Order: sequence, then C-alpha cells, then structure tokens
Amino acid sequence: MNDDTSAPKSAPPPSGEPGLGHNNPFADVVWERKTKHRIFVRALEGTYGNLVHELYSQPRVYRTKDLKWKGGPGSYGKKIINPQSAKVTQSIETHMEVYAPGGRNSKHGHMNSAVFFVLKGKGHDVHDGRRYDWEAGDAMIVENACVHQHFSDETDDECILLVMKAKPLFLFMHMLFQKVAEFPSKNPTPKELTFVPPGDL
Repeated sequence: MNDDTSAPKSAPPPSGEPGLGHNNPFADVVWERKTKHRIFVRALEGTYGNLVHELYSQPRVYRTKDLKWKGGPGSYGKKIINPQSAKVTQSIETHMEVYAPGGRNSKHGHMNSAVFFVLKGKGHDVHDGRRYDWEAGDAMIVENACVHQHFSDETDDECILLVMKAKPLFLFMHMLFQKVAEFPSKNPTPKELTFVPPGDL
C-alpha cells in the first residue's frame, strides 16, 4: 500500500476520454458538441466510382430551420455542414450562432482560422486582447491560433452570425490544439434567461 500523501488525490481522465483539449474536463459544459463523440473527417472507403456517385447524389440544399439550436442561455448554435452531418464535404465546417441581448460565448482559441458573417445585430470581438466592432453585413476574420471571444452589444434584440471555416482540414493535419480560456458566467442575466432563439432560422 502506498502511503505517499503528496500524490494527487485525483488525476485527469485518460487522453482518450471526451472533453479534453478544447474543454476543461472538470468544468460544467453546456455545449453538447464539446463532449459528444464526433466525426471530424470521414473514412474514404469503397471504390472510386462509388465514392464519386455518392458525392453527386448528395443534397445541395440544407435547411437550417430543420436543425435544433444547442447551448444557452447567452449563446446558441446549430451545425449546418461538416463531415459528420453531410457527406458533400470533407474540408468545410459551417454553423450558425445566435446571441441573446448582451450575450457572449466562451473565450477560446483554436488553430484554424474562421470567417464570421454577421446576419443580424451589432457587437464586438476581442482577439488577443484587441477589440473589433461589427454589425449586420460585416464579415470578420478570426486568425489562426487567435484567442478570441464574441460579444453582443444589443440590448433588446439578438445577434445572428454565420460561421465558415476549414477546421476539418486543420484537424486532419493534427492541428488539434484548442482550448477554452474562460467560460461564460454561470450567473446569466434576466434577458439571457428569457431569450429563445429564432424558430424560423
């Protein structure tokens, strides 16, 4: 029996368990996509002809209103296109985010760059400590390896953003390093608690 009282009482979960890397495994995680088993790049199996036929048979229109919002209460998201949800692509990930009045997401960083197109509302980002203001009609760039956070500056309405990135390619090249630096407050505002994301989007 080991009587070494200097040893840690508990060790982090093994590296194969979900939640490591992008998340603090010991924190409360609201976002399902951060702990759920996911497919980042699909296997290419079969014959070349069958793969080509399967690609050309994929839908060309994906209706976001058929997808459920996940997250809350200050920010919500829904996956649109990625290697797990659609076979039409292996290289692009596209999702939509909506922010409650005064809402924000987690402060985080990842290796891949991203483009955010602002569909509605106004707010600002903080990238590596520097502020950038945005409003509907703007496109903003999150650079590679940038620690960033998105904030809604709306007081009574929502912000809606469309996010496009080549994240699957970065993950395939083992550029996996990403992490949440600061989680949103565990004390949401009254407007965040009563906010419901749009059902027609």
